[in-house]
Amino acid sequence: MAKLLGLWAVLVRGPSMAPTLRSGDALLARRGARVRPGDVVIADFPHRPDIGLVVKRAVRAESGGWWIEGDNEFVTDDSRSFGVARVHARVLGRYWPRPRLLAGRSPAAV
Repeated sequence: MAKLLGLWAVLVRGPSMAPTLRSGDALLARRGARVRPGDVVIADFPHRPDIGLVVKRAVRAESGGWWIEGDNEFVTDDSRSFGVARVHARVLGRYWPRPRLLAGRSPAAV
């Protein structure tokens, strides 16, 4: 069923999205969903495939992908260090430990 809907379960690792998300939070994301600035997304950096997938906030569309940044200003493992990212999915919400919708919210509103 999840595959039919394009849904994807994702586990957050690391502090880059704190305070919005914390390491261990379980998220539900939708592949192929429209992404807008402010959305939390699942992405990777084409020029750094060794990093793998990341959970970050979409800031702006750029040629070749999206500029993404974490909500934690002290962690810069995002587009500030690795350039434009390729977005794979938009996060709809957190389902564990405290369910909450996240799509389309700005960092200040979360």
